[in-house]
Amino acid sequence: MMRASDGFYGLSTTAMEIFSPIKSVIIDMIMVQLLAIVVTLGLVLLTGGENLGSDTVAYLVAGLFGAFFMLGSIYSKISEI
Repeated sequence: MMRASDGFYGLSTTAMEIFSPIKSVIIDMIMVQLLAIVVTLGLVLLTGGENLGSDTVAYLVAGLFGAFFMLGSIYSKISEI
């Protein structure tokens, strides 16, 4: 059994905290990635609208809709807690 005075106790607890994060941290990381997707797709649509074909714009709008949908579902699960 490990004691607090053992030299490897701090190392093992640190490793456990790094490799098994709390669920809220994982959800926050997913939210940040989805927000980055929304901002990137929005900027691509705003700045490159005249150079994009209709099929590319359709894919970008579908990706934007999907990102908003996933963002809303995650936010609704967070707000229930």
